[in-house]
Amino acid sequence: MAGALVTVPLAAGALAADASTGAAVTSTAATTAGIGATNDGTTATNDGTAAAVAQVAGAAGTGGGGPEDDYAPRSLPFALPGFKEQEFDGALLVGEGHARFSLAFNMVTPQGRVLDDNMVPWIKRIGTVTPDGSYYEIDMTTDNRNITPETIGALRAVLAHPEDWSEAEVAKAREQLPVQEAAYEAAVRDTRTVRLRFSTTDDGEIVGSATALTDDTEVFLQASPPWAEPSTYRPEGERSIVATSAGVRDASQVGSFRLDSTETPEETTGYANVAELLKGLAGKEYAAGEGAVAQRYALDKGETVAFQAAVSTEAPERSRLSTRDVTRILDRAEARADDDTLHGRGPTGQAATYLRDAMSLNDNWDEKYDRSFVMWGLGGGGDDIFLGWDSAWDAITELSVDPATALDHIRDFYDQKGPRYDQLHAGPMHTYAAWRAYTRTGDRSILELVYPIMTRYIERMPEFDTDQDGLLESPWVEERRGGRGNHLGLDDSPQYWNYVEVPRDGGTDTRENTNLTDVALNSYYGLMAENLAQMATVLGDTAGAERYAALHERLEVRMNEHLWNEERGLYLNRYLDGSWEPTNTPTVFYPLFGGLATPERAEILVRDHLENPEEYGGEFVIPSVARNDPAFCAGRANESTVAYRYFQSPGEEDSCEEWQGAAWPPMNATVYDGLKRYGLDEAAAEVATKSTAMWLTSYKEIGWFPEYFDPEPGQVINSVATDTAWRTYSWSNLMPLMSTQELIADEPWGDADGFRFGTLGLPGTNTVSEVPLKGHAWSVTAGPRTTTLERDGRTVVRAEGGRIVARDVVLDAVRGGSSMDVTTTARTTITVTVPGARPHTFHVTKGDTHLTW
Repeated sequence: MAGALVTVPLAAGALAADASTGAAVTSTAATTAGIGATNDGTTATNDGTAAAVAQVAGAAGTGGGGPEDDYAPRSLPFALPGFKEQEFDGALLVGEGHARFSLAFNMVTPQGRVLDDNMVPWIKRIGTVTPDGSYYEIDMTTDNRNITPETIGALRAVLAHPEDWSEAEVAKAREQLPVQEAAYEAAVRDTRTVRLRFSTTDDGEIVGSATALTDDTEVFLQASPPWAEPSTYRPEGERSIVATSAGVRDASQVGSFRLDSTETPEETTGYANVAELLKGLAGKEYAAGEGAVAQRYALDKGETVAFQAAVSTEAPERSRLSTRDVTRILDRAEARADDDTLHGRGPTGQAATYLRDAMSLNDNWDEKYDRSFVMWGLGGGGDDIFLGWDSAWDAITELSVDPATALDHIRDFYDQKGPRYDQLHAGPMHTYAAWRAYTRTGDRSILELVYPIMTRYIERMPEFDTDQDGLLESPWVEERRGGRGNHLGLDDSPQYWNYVEVPRDGGTDTRENTNLTDVALNSYYGLMAENLAQMATVLGDTAGAERYAALHERLEVRMNEHLWNEERGLYLNRYLDGSWEPTNTPTVFYPLFGGLATPERAEILVRDHLENPEEYGGEFVIPSVARNDPAFCAGRANESTVAYRYFQSPGEEDSCEEWQGAAWPPMNATVYDGLKRYGLDEAAAEVATKSTAMWLTSYKEIGWFPEYFDPEPGQVINSVATDTAWRTYSWSNLMPLMSTQELIADEPWGDADGFRFGTLGLPGTNTVSEVPLKGHAWSVTAGPRTTTLERDGRTVVRAEGGRIVARDVVLDAVRGGSSMDVTTTARTTITVTVPGARPHTFHVTKGDTHLTW
């Protein structure tokens, strides 16, 4: 371990801050504008809309924020930890011409399984992870936690209260319990855990380490081609691996790779390819060769092996760093992780920090289109789920973490054909995501890419207007509980169980129509119309802006004429015969999201339903069916075993059937955005507070950010996480995003030049820092009496007296015309100090005030 410390400079990250967004980020989709996936897998062309928008692309429009070149993509060469879908144990190194190499730490379970793919179950703890790769830490374990004390406790509860169960279920539990107990004891005994740490130290350079957290831990450090590129890998000396590979985009550029470990391995082996390497690590016969190399280390608890690796057009020099040197570099990188990345203090600030870690963990590299993207959970870019609505929410979340990755993610989405049409909200949600990208970054090229594609998408949607009254009906799915709500990502929601098929002639889609006028679908339809009108205004398409604004107005009228149930005070689905679909789900709030609700009805929805603990209030929110609806958690209720009340059956871990009660992050976020849009700030803050608390419970206690959550407190199956198969689901991070955006966010339905900050309801004092927005880094601290706003490290607004929310905030000392709309809970003094202008002080009373200076 001896040796002089060699200082390796810690780069701010792999993003080229001074590169132009122009040609470097031109999307393949831009040359095929208007291509979108249809229900039967074919594509539909935009019929010239792309050409039309090209003519108006240069027209003046409203500004959206900071310069586009603040959000440039990665430049070559670069290194990126945790780069590949479901593989979190290594790094990608890319040189000139896109010569690609990878490295990873591998473990092998006692059963001989190499932990090399679908690694989600093997992550024990997520540490600090930054979006630029400057620091990355996870704990990896050989125990996938499929058997836990809670699962064993559930079987014991069945045997303790047989009266709640059938004879067959009791017999099954009696049979399973000793097997599960033995398996759990073996898992605890045989589990091996390592802590993996990585840090990019320069362009195309990275250091890392593996530290055993258990005795008798075997670790393999391997280097191999990431996507089976023709390459040569071979050992050099006792501790080094060298490789060469031609660029996959420019074969004349041959990259050289070198990995130098700090300790001498037990053995080093060369394999013919990655498949043979995996055989060898699992103890099977393998073919030797120069396609991959692995070093084997036997570590006891506390022992560490480290490395430095680099890619270059020339052979990199041999590293002389020791384990101690690398550890110091990693420690310094960890200490600096918050310097230029999202973080904070208080419950909201802590959640924002973990939000950064979780989203950065799921940052991946698309090898087909050379872009960063956010993995949705278990799959990669281009799969069906990525092309649905999931990736739209992921883009919106990533905009608060790393706008450069968010913009790359959006472009990657259109490289992959764009939104699915079988999910009719995929088009609206990706339109919304693109508009949010513009209002946060000012990147006009995103609108130029998305607008022509989505104009074609929305033109198809009226084919689901069964009775031609201007409102859309749900498309037909035959199986009653076979995904009838999948057209909106609501899979098996009971509100769709009873519609009937209505055959039709023609249309672009293979599905038949139904007799159910759909509140949620029409809310998305309205949102899309509004966002397209906003985009058209920016792009100078006056006719388009008028057309889509008129469509939104018509939908607002029809929604309130036809889908408001006065007796129940709810927006409800309705059958064509005039009868109501009675199921009460959170889609009753979706007209707020689409801007279709009247202000009076929005207040009724909040007062009588959202805040009613018998429906949607309570500790864990928002259940996917109202708590007092007959469909809520109807599968089973075991009253004698409260902790396992909604345990479905022996061996099943869902605490409450997912579409009959479970709380879904995108549902919560949809309701939250609708509340903020209508200025219902206190209700929005309550949803944000409770959502964040649920997410923090799961993240801190079990290290997961799951697909959905238990709607009832006190259920011990996986705490609040109801599904072990989806432990690192990106849209889960919408839960803490809500409280982050309580403190500062863009205003997608307000002034595109403006933004919002402050909260009327987050409890205590909370701070979020280094929030990227409109080309600046912002920090907000909000408490009961004081709110401060900092831009790039300088205080620009300070409010003292009461809580405030400021909307449509424009701070422009150069052009003048600064203004904001402020809501306060008490008499408040507001001081604005914008660099380049004299300070202004305002004394405002409780309520709403417009300030201008």
